[in-house]
Amino acid sequence: MTATPAVDDFTRPFWEAAAGGGLLIRRCHDCGRAHHYPREFCPYCWSEDVGWQRAGGRATLYTWSVVHRNDLPPFGDRVPYTAALVELAEGPRMMTEVVDCAAADLAVGMRLVVAFRTGEDGVTVPVFRPA
Repeated sequence: MTATPAVDDFTRPFWEAAAGGGLLIRRCHDCGRAHHYPREFCPYCWSEDVGWQRAGGRATLYTWSVVHRNDLPPFGDRVPYTAALVELAEGPRMMTEVVDCAAADLAVGMRLVVAFRTGEDGVTVPVFRPA
């Protein structure tokens, strides 16, 4: 079993943007609301008229948990790490990891900025660090 994200035709723009240092979210052209994780429809109004939008990369820390044990590769080599839910400036919340910050220094509402980590598998994922 692996924790590598599945890259398919639909999510490819997200992963390609991440590899280039950009963060994409989806925005509904009917109701105007942004959402994440990427879906082919709006989770608010159910419209299928949604598209990719480049996010600014700013977020606030909503909640977190320090993971001390994870047997799935590649996470086992990284413990302890901080799994987090951040609220993007555009509105959606996103599961991620907070890096470059000791757990004792984390606080709800902390300002964060996106960073990117490329794994051994070549997939680049967005993570966040203190602003």
